[in-house]
Amino acid sequence: MNELARSAPPRRSYRVFFVGGGTAVHAGWRTSTIDADLYSDDEQVFRDIQGVKERLNVNIEFVRPEDFVPALAGSEDRHVFIQTAGRVSFFHYDPYAQLLSKVVRGFDRDMQDARNFLSSGMVEPERFRSLVRGIQDRAYARYPALSRLAVLEAVEEFLSQIEA
Repeated sequence: MNELARSAPPRRSYRVFFVGGGTAVHAGWRTSTIDADLYSDDEQVFRDIQGVKERLNVNIEFVRPEDFVPALAGSEDRHVFIQTAGRVSFFHYDPYAQLLSKVVRGFDRDMQDARNFLSSGMVEPERFRSLVRGIQDRAYARYPALSRLAVLEAVEEFLSQIEA
């Protein structure tokens, strides 16, 4: 965070979001991640990302949950503030959107992260269920590998394991 803040262009403010493994490591659920997944609504903050990667010897990917799963209503209002360093404010990307992405992908590490989203209190199960059910059918058109039924089933299976 400090390195990104140091290299951010002057005279502006930026928001950078941790996604996936970055959230898991920062929250203390894991000790490491293969790469730091980041997102910003203003990519100028990443103008020196190659230098940051080299100086810190870290792999950085630019992704957000909506690259893989349909958006959840109100996502913009659910980002979790971490801290501000210089001109850059850091957030965990909407935990509900991150959880949906992890549940749909379904890898073992993703499912452990998914359980941590719930046990940490970042996500409330009934609200998550409601948000996923609220995804409009037309939103799935952008994701040909996904179907509404398969997503709903994956979410229900995950939540039934948690609630059991």
